[in-house]
Amino acid sequence: MCAQNGVQPFSHRCRVYYEDTDAGGIVYYVNYLKFMERARTERLRQLGFAQSTLAGEGLLFVVHSAEARYHAPARLDDELVISADVIELNRASLRFRQQVRRAADDALLCEGQFLVACVRADNLKPRAIPESLRHAFAGTQAPGLIAAGE
Repeated sequence: MCAQNGVQPFSHRCRVYYEDTDAGGIVYYVNYLKFMERARTERLRQLGFAQSTLAGEGLLFVVHSAEARYHAPARLDDELVISADVIELNRASLRFRQQVRRAADDALLCEGQFLVACVRADNLKPRAIPESLRHAFAGTQAPGLIAAGE
């Protein structure tokens, strides 16, 4: 079923530093995954949930699977805009669709999907996403969000 639609899609801005680039002067491919991880963390923070607080409550989010497609390179000093939108909300997991774009020209550099599982911190076994977090995600997504079990 579809969840409610509401607030604008989320994006996080960051700058490309020298340490992000490879010998060819472009962003090393694995660093796009780091940029997208940061955007997912900032998405949680924007919803009012800090990862450190969740971990203290015995809850962790771990990447179960990742898919990325690379379209164009980012370079030193580029400002990037990274989206982090939940497209599927299940009992114990979230599926994010993410894009990395260059701020100057809105060029799509990388896009991907990530299945993120909610697990118990003590044994890394799956656990249900807390209702407060489920409602926060369900209330701020674009039309078409799949919410399993609702």
